[in-house]
Amino acid sequence: MMAEIKANPGSREALEAKHGQVWDTSELQEDFDVLAFMAPFVIVMRKADTAKGSIEFQASPRFYFNFVAD
Repeated sequence: MMAEIKANPGSREALEAKHGQVWDTSELQEDFDVLAFMAPFVIVMRKADTAKGSIEFQASPRFYFNFVAD
């Protein structure tokens, strides 16, 4: 999965069209506490409501997308 993301990184606009909300690193830090990394996923807790879940990410450009609550 990580190889596929690296081979075809999306622009912010393309990721938003496919997955909805997209975060850069500073935006992610505002909305979530990062609990663990397991590429291409990040385990997070949403600050607004303490919901735990996962977010996918791509390395370059670094964007986080597709939050899924547990």
